[in-house]
Amino acid sequence: MLKVSGLSVAYGPIQAVRDVSFEVRQGELVSLLGSNGAGKSTTLRAVSGLIRASSGSVTIEGRNLLALAPSARVSCGIAHVPEGRRVFASMSVFENLALGGYTVPGLAMEETLGAVFDLFPLLRERRNQTSGTLSGGEQQMLAIGRALMSRPKLLIMDEPTMGLSPKMVDVILAKIDDIRRQGTTILMVEQNAMDAIRMSSRVYVMRTGGIVFEGAGDALTPDIIKALYLG
Repeated sequence: MLKVSGLSVAYGPIQAVRDVSFEVRQGELVSLLGSNGAGKSTTLRAVSGLIRASSGSVTIEGRNLLALAPSARVSCGIAHVPEGRRVFASMSVFENLALGGYTVPGLAMEETLGAVFDLFPLLRERRNQTSGTLSGGEQQMLAIGRALMSRPKLLIMDEPTMGLSPKMVDVILAKIDDIRRQGTTILMVEQNAMDAIRMSSRVYVMRTGGIVFEGAGDALTPDIIKALYLG
């Protein structure tokens, strides 16, 4: 479904991502792992169009996306759950979800809203509550639900459990697994490496802007993980 080839991103003179290539197949959950500063979030943002790549290609179902604006990439089937959740704090839960579904026709949006509420019943209960008053875990549910409202083919998730309690981490990871089982393809950056490995079809490990490992998660022993993260 997604193919990234030779992707490079620079911030001025700083090369943040260099010649990165990977793929995500239909129905997979693929994780990008690595220490802070490895280039994982930059890679996700380049795929969804939030930052401009200096070279390479990003294709979804064979269509090259690099010339497209982020909004056009949503229409191509990509939705991005950003690091830090980024809900619209002054707006209600329902208004946040409605914004996520702005590309979806009315009846289809109602159907999708019902599916999001089935996945996250708490959002149904709090649909009229101001989003900024939700807890961190509830805001993460909302951020995921907002992305799902566009009915994506590929769901990109950046650190979905960051800053959450251990109990809420388990809840969010279980919901992500449910989303995958329901047929949505997922590309994820996640700080809880062992949980990500357990959930993933395949993993890629990044270090200093490049990919240093790719393969099945069960090939990553704790010793290999330490070596890949720490050198």
